[in-house]
Amino acid sequence: MPARRYRVELTHGAQADLEALHAYVAEHGSPEQAEELLDALLDRVETLEQFPERGAIPKELAALGITEFRQLLVPPYRLIYRVIGKAVFVSIIADGRRDMQALLQQRLLGS
Repeated sequence: MPARRYRVELTHGAQADLEALHAYVAEHGSPEQAEELLDALLDRVETLEQFPERGAIPKELAALGITEFRQLLVPPYRLIYRVIGKAVFVSIIADGRRDMQALLQQRLLGS
């Protein structure tokens, strides 16, 4: 039985996250490392086309009773996304060592 296919989209915020991460790693590491990171993150995003529900609910949101967002990891990075119908919207791609509570409140909850 073929797996269900979902359309995956990066929000403007997630696209900006990718660009910022790429620029940071290129400047503080190397352009090659930046490209490798970008490839790894985009490869992980692509996996959401099938079985996006497999991701865990972010603990910061679960503590607030918010269960519609999920996450995948590319350590130390976290990809936060939401499944709506047959579409997956990636909202945040961020270093998990950041203050994720504040980032999630700002970007997902509009606080």
